[in-house]
Amino acid sequence: MRKGLLLYNPAAGRFPVRNFVRGILQPLQTAGWSMEIAETLSGTHATQTAHQAAAEKYDAVFAIGGDGTVNQVASGLIHTETALGVLPAGTTNVWALEQGQRPFSWLNWQALAHNATLLAHVEPQQVDVGLCNGVSFLLWAGVGLDAHTIHKIEPRPRLIKYISVPHFFATTLWEATFWHGLDLRVYTDGQLVEGHYLVAVATNIRHYVGGMSVLSPNALLDDNEMDLWLLNGSNAADALRHFFDLVAGRHLSSNLARRLPFQHARVESDAAFAIQVDGDPMPGGHKAEMTIQHRALKVLMPEGALHLLKNPKR
Repeated sequence: MRKGLLLYNPAAGRFPVRNFVRGILQPLQTAGWSMEIAETLSGTHATQTAHQAAAEKYDAVFAIGGDGTVNQVASGLIHTETALGVLPAGTTNVWALEQGQRPFSWLNWQALAHNATLLAHVEPQQVDVGLCNGVSFLLWAGVGLDAHTIHKIEPRPRLIKYISVPHFFATTLWEATFWHGLDLRVYTDGQLVEGHYLVAVATNIRHYVGGMSVLSPNALLDDNEMDLWLLNGSNAADALRHFFDLVAGRHLSSNLARRLPFQHARVESDAAFAIQVDGDPMPGGHKAEMTIQHRALKVLMPEGALHLLKNPKR
């Protein structure tokens, strides 16, 4: 019998998830899991609880929340034998969206149990984890306008989460009206690129912009390579153009967007900049150094998502 921990964030998402967590137990127990439930008290507590579960030889920790919660739980499981399972219940759930999972909502409250069923019988897979200035990320690490906006809006009260997309969009445009980009020096595996950019974002996954854009359509989660995207510009009009290009996929052929594959990257500027990892703010500075921990995390993925891996275990 496999042993698992349901670790949920009571503050995640637009709708309180606490009263629905016990409904996840049945499909997992039917599949042979022995389950326990715990509530996160903070991001640090989520990481510490996951790390303790790994020390106690749990087979999996199921993170119930958004991408920030997933990152916090994953940070406690890196380089352990305990797998991460994701049950999306947050404001944004791009990791789960990429893998074909539907998030919990009042209109789809059965999603938690359904997603648990998808993960109940799968074999753990190994995926890459990024490091940005020593902080782990599963999805992205960004410098520039997206990070600038995230620092402005986080943490968000639950009421604002009901209008999260228009709120983020409006805040980004407002910030772009007064913030005009950065002169960056970008090193990727020994190559130097210099220029003035609105955004420099490293991605481990395919989606971006809350899941509305397929930023790197060929990205794989376990290939020891990530993409660093550089978006030119200096004003709100440039930010709008990039948004529509990203959503339409035109960035792939645009001369205003550049993709730099890397294993090691460093972004520098004489001006201090904000940094975001997996949609959460982190301390900024004048340098962001990004490296890859190859296949450092075990995850439970739906069978239909194995195309996201170079070497899936079947």
